[in-house]
Amino acid sequence: MLCTAADRAGVRRGRRGRQGGQPGEEVERRRRGVLSEKPLEGPKQSGSLAEYTAVEERLLALKPEGLDFAQAASLPLAVQTANGGLESAGLSAGKSVLVLGGAGGVGSLAIQTELNILAQCCSCRGVYGASKVAATASTKKIELLKSLGADVAIDYTKDNFEELPDKYDVVLDAVGQGDKAVKVVKEGGSVVVLTSAVSPPGFRFVVTSNGAVLEKLNPYLESGKVKPLIDLEGPFAFSQVVEAFSYLETGRATGKVVISPIP
Repeated sequence: MLCTAADRAGVRRGRRGRQGGQPGEEVERRRRGVLSEKPLEGPKQSGSLAEYTAVEERLLALKPEGLDFAQAASLPLAVQTANGGLESAGLSAGKSVLVLGGAGGVGSLAIQTELNILAQCCSCRGVYGASKVAATASTKKIELLKSLGADVAIDYTKDNFEELPDKYDVVLDAVGQGDKAVKVVKEGGSVVVLTSAVSPPGFRFVVTSNGAVLEKLNPYLESGKVKPLIDLEGPFAFSQVVEAFSYLETGRATGKVVISPIP
């Protein structure tokens, strides 16, 4: 199973790995460049639409129990980006956060990450103990944001978030609106930009592939506290690869777009 960002979930083949991996294990991985820790920066090889692929073992993690291959394939890039971006921004107990693009692959996982992943380490609310979680989406996706746990769901077709009175300690920009994001961050706060130009105090975050991060997140995925969100138009068949990418480029997808080789 593949998502259109070139993540993958499948079954390990070949010899027993040096880190204890066994042939036949169900695994997931982040990959857009073979053997690349930072595959978005000068990938060694692009593409993942293949029956088999070679990948370094340290980039692999066991597929979470209870998830099918399509769900697992949708996770690595998005969940590592959400988790890593929030960590880099220094999100911690008592801070507020705004997610731009809360119904997308990264945004939907960022909302859940803020609310769940480090709960066992924090007696206050949420993963990182965020005091308030806000997110933007179009009108038809507002209820989805609320179901994911957002305290404030902003309809960007009706309100310009940068003109609203609320300010945030952390802004995660997953849609390329960094110039507007810096207008709603508190003094001393952080703006994490995943795409587009960066203006101070914003900074660009590029995820680094690491199977250990996926392993760390595994308990929250297996428990259902953090759930993958796959667009209802998919999974797309291999014969629909062009259609899948065309649909992704419309910007209307909810969550991740997945391509499945299994009928």
